[in-house]
Amino acid sequence: MKNQLSFQEQYQIVQTKDTSYEGIFITAVKTTGIFCRPGCTARTPKAENVVFYKSIHEAIINGYRPCKTCKPMESASETPKYITNILKELNENPFLKIKDYDLRIRGIEPNKIRRWFKNHFNMTFQSYQRMLRINTAFNKISNGESITNTAFDLGFESLSGFNSSYQNIVGKSPSQINKKNIINIIRFTTPLGPMFGCATSNGVCLFEFTNRRMLETEFKDLTRRLNAIILPGENNHLKQLKIEISEYFQGNRKTFGVELDAPGTIFQKNVWKILQTIPYGETWSYQQQAIQLDNPKAVRSVANANGHNRIAIIIPCHRVIGKDGSLTGYGGGLERKKWLLDFEHRNLD
Repeated sequence: MKNQLSFQEQYQIVQTKDTSYEGIFITAVKTTGIFCRPGCTARTPKAENVVFYKSIHEAIINGYRPCKTCKPMESASETPKYITNILKELNENPFLKIKDYDLRIRGIEPNKIRRWFKNHFNMTFQSYQRMLRINTAFNKISNGESITNTAFDLGFESLSGFNSSYQNIVGKSPSQINKKNIINIIRFTTPLGPMFGCATSNGVCLFEFTNRRMLETEFKDLTRRLNAIILPGENNHLKQLKIEISEYFQGNRKTFGVELDAPGTIFQKNVWKILQTIPYGETWSYQQQAIQLDNPKAVRSVANANGHNRIAIIIPCHRVIGKDGSLTGYGGGLERKKWLLDFEHRNLD
């Protein structure tokens, strides 16, 4: 199986306006300077005028602007409908095992869904299902269910098979469940592109754009600091996160109430706490942050702590700019930072 679509395959999808590839790639047109969704209904450009990107972010940094027909920056529909339905079905029924045969019955090509999960979760579809079942097992055993009943309830044919699968993923046997924590992860889309949300039982510990360069490092740091593994699945904090972020992008929310679980040094936590006091639609400099910490000389340390913030938007490091008013570094990219600042300014009361 090929890991990536060829140019010709992508161009064929654009010609047929196949919306099921939404979120897989972006079409940019050199002659007009715009970028579109794969299923854009505008006239199909000539192949020699097309360049394909993996994300909206790549298209923007290469100088393209969003299409007015398909509006790729305004809709949060980057996850294909058939993927959304399957994710919902798996979350509601952890006993379910969807195989290639089942996908074909539903009219879904197995290679396409494998490619989507590899691109967006860096794992196969079958691996995602296994990890989701292990996540369910962890919660059931933590709530007092026996290991044996849990194994067979989740469709494992033998207890030894369950124990082996569990230990391969968690790193501990089911009987050692209290020695490891779980970080649940979900992927959902926003007007600025897809994002990962992670949460423990105590609160949200990560909210980042999926193409952030430091993402793998952040995942490793979280698992080390929280003695945890990251498994797909929702919890109440993630459900609240999705609601509040949706309200934010609709212009209806200016503060957040979701619980946070952000491990870090004492200094970093103090900096992140100060960040959350910057009013919606306003900007501060690193110097102002340092003054709020009663340490005016700690400008560089403050900037470094901002850079280690793993919870975008909610801990609003996008509201920090240079002392001269210039936009400074932002993990999600300067174009996203500008978009967020402009968006908040437009939505001020």
